[in-house]
Amino acid sequence: MKIGLSTSSVFPESTAAAFELAVMTGFEGVEIMVGMDAMSQDSTVLRNLVQHYQLPILSLHAPCLLVTQRVWGTDSWGKLDKAREVAELVGAETVVVHPPFRWQRDYAKNFEAGIAELNANSRVGFTVENMYPWRAGPGSFPAYSPDWDIRNQDYENVTLDFSHTAVSQTDPLDMIREFGNRLKHIHLADGTDSASDEHLVPGRGTQPVREGLEALKDQGFNGSIVAEISTRSVADREERIADLQASIAFVRAVFPIGER
Repeated sequence: MKIGLSTSSVFPESTAAAFELAVMTGFEGVEIMVGMDAMSQDSTVLRNLVQHYQLPILSLHAPCLLVTQRVWGTDSWGKLDKAREVAELVGAETVVVHPPFRWQRDYAKNFEAGIAELNANSRVGFTVENMYPWRAGPGSFPAYSPDWDIRNQDYENVTLDFSHTAVSQTDPLDMIREFGNRLKHIHLADGTDSASDEHLVPGRGTQPVREGLEALKDQGFNGSIVAEISTRSVADREERIADLQASIAFVRAVFPIGER
């Protein structure tokens, strides 16, 4: 089991800064959020960062956010094939994928079967992340298809995000039990009963994150736990570093060095 840092956790600093800060704060690897930062899209740059910082890339988050719809082209399956290619080149074992948006009808129609095919024909494991209905006032909009609640599909590999369970008002402990050994990847964060995806430092929201980590330990979890927090509103770099340190300390309280 590895404890990693998502490059999104240092935004608006760069992908290179994420490597620097991950080493500084004691993380064991990084997850690359493939986004608008050109460094995150370039396998040669990423391999050079791995070599320079002597820190592995544990996983790649495919560019499937609203703001990355044109990164690596507009063909959804082409983007996942590119993610597989880059992951293999940089030594990452996992690609994290969101369910399609409802308006991506052709992609959504074949998504479950397509992910199964990618997993059958690749050395890289594609893992589908739990999402949430978009909430506005008293109502909500089901933005994802086949479903934001990935318990309703039979994906071989899944990712659990604690900020997303907060928005969806779902019990992450139930999800951990239901996923069982299909749970391969954790996005460590926290959240409150807010309609926004907050990605708080673990322990600063209302999610049972500590209990979730303990449940993972009890069931012998051997995937990756990746801190995916938001530090975009911090006052300065020192506060960002403190938030990263708090996140890794939260994990190590349950998974001490030498006991994993």
